[in-house]
Amino acid sequence: MLEERMGDCWSRTKDQFDNLEKHTQWGIEFVEKYTKFVKERSEIETNYAKQIRNLSKKYQPKKNSKEEEESKYTFCRAFLTTLNELNDYAGQHEVISEDLTSHIITELTRYLQELKTERKSHFHDGRKAQQHIESSWKQLEASKKRFERECKEAERAQQYFEKMDADINVTKADVEKARQQAQMRHQMANDSKSEYAAYLQKFNQEQNEHYYTVIPNIFQKLQDMEEKRIERISVCMKKFADVDRQVLPIVGKCLDGMTNAAESIEPKADSKQVVESFKSGFEPPGDVEFEDYGQAMKRTVSETSLSNTKESKEKPGGKTKGKLWPFIKNKNKLSLKLGSVPEDFSHLPPEQRRKKLQGKIDELSKDIQKEMDQRDALTKMKDVYIKNPQMGDPASVDPRLTEIGQNIEKLQSEVQKFEGWLAEVEERMPSKSDSQRKSGLYETQNSTTVSNNCAQDRESPDGSYTEEQNSEVQVKAQPIPTPTTTTEFDDEFDDEEVLPTIGTCKALYPFEGHNEGTISVAEGELLYVIEEDKGDGWTRVRRNEDEEGYVPTSYVEVFLETNAKGAMTYI
Repeated sequence: MLEERMGDCWSRTKDQFDNLEKHTQWGIEFVEKYTKFVKERSEIETNYAKQIRNLSKKYQPKKNSKEEEESKYTFCRAFLTTLNELNDYAGQHEVISEDLTSHIITELTRYLQELKTERKSHFHDGRKAQQHIESSWKQLEASKKRFERECKEAERAQQYFEKMDADINVTKADVEKARQQAQMRHQMANDSKSEYAAYLQKFNQEQNEHYYTVIPNIFQKLQDMEEKRIERISVCMKKFADVDRQVLPIVGKCLDGMTNAAESIEPKADSKQVVESFKSGFEPPGDVEFEDYGQAMKRTVSETSLSNTKESKEKPGGKTKGKLWPFIKNKNKLSLKLGSVPEDFSHLPPEQRRKKLQGKIDELSKDIQKEMDQRDALTKMKDVYIKNPQMGDPASVDPRLTEIGQNIEKLQSEVQKFEGWLAEVEERMPSKSDSQRKSGLYETQNSTTVSNNCAQDRESPDGSYTEEQNSEVQVKAQPIPTPTTTTEFDDEFDDEEVLPTIGTCKALYPFEGHNEGTISVAEGELLYVIEEDKGDGWTRVRRNEDEEGYVPTSYVEVFLETNAKGAMTYI
């Protein structure tokens, strides 16, 4: 009965360990499953951010392409801002992926190793304790059986002695021998009894310790381990949500930037840009005079006609076609596209030609400034080498200085050439009063002989531009000076005057401005631009009448004013 009871106890304990082992293994598998879930979410965020960045990069304007020219329109700038904000938005998803990896995946992976090691240790202790108590029970059982066997042997020896002692035929020596054998067996039985009692006491003590101390401690450790595992899962789930919550403010700023970009679109300003880009500068043709074919006398052509008398006889319909030159395609357009574009842009209408020449001059001026900056830097380097010969050979800088000087002379000659063409264009362009300049269209002018002859000189019936002057009447339209011209002259040569505002800018990032000549700005602050970046990476801005200085160009988003000073609008 005792053996059965002990066997039941051990069986129940073993079943408990088996159940706990299965449950803790399931807990570890759950942690592994959750880690895999977070890892797949991190990969999704990474792939999503990559796709968003590729999308933003795909639609970014290409350098030296038409899309760069389109950036002067507000809706194009708004789209570019949207792409940039979208790129930042993708960056936040990369942050989510990185935080998930560092704060959850890495932590759980390390914790899984610790959890497996701790679980293995606890169950090893449990199995060791179970084996120890079973071993003690086996020793007790062996001691008990030995005691039982010795008792039986002692009883048989005693019976044999009594039998020998009662038999008169047995010698005294045999009786004495039987008596000694019986005493020896009794002594062995007593020793086995003492050993059995000792083992029994030891086993009861170990069994009590096993069921009331060792096993409860192991179960408690397993319970603590399980609670820590559940708590760690809880913390990771909170971090899983916090990772998204932390980027929400920045994501909101990105979305606000897209909204602000959309709200900054100005349809009227864009339409004015179209007018400025495509106005030709030609005068509209004069009125067509009535020609009376009912008279028998020779037909005469009015001086205001767009064709001479000989052309009217050969091609009566040529006059009407010549007067509608703004709506006739240039026959030489294809040949210009297939051939090389003239260096002086003489194939363009006056206004477009003026813009192209001015743009070329500005481009050359920037190149000159860059070369001069390089020359100044090399000159300073040469001075340093002269003062400190150990730092370098001053003569090694001379070839580069000579090359830069030649480049500057070449660029200056190019500027003079283009300035001459620009002056020629501005001299030929007609001057218009402010009352005649409305929304890029001329009011109808009264036809006069001089004006129509001038129009005929500037435009041939097929729509091409000529530089020939009429043989009878030569008229050169001089541009009317405006206050803007004087202001530009004064701004250029009078450094003491306050620089005018040429646009606005918005600070994208905060800038401390510790160096002399710089100005500190806060993120999102609006400032006035008074000087563009000249290639050195700095833009000059003004906060108020007393505060102005330089800020890094990459730290601000510049919006220059589109209306040029003294601009004239033509058809």
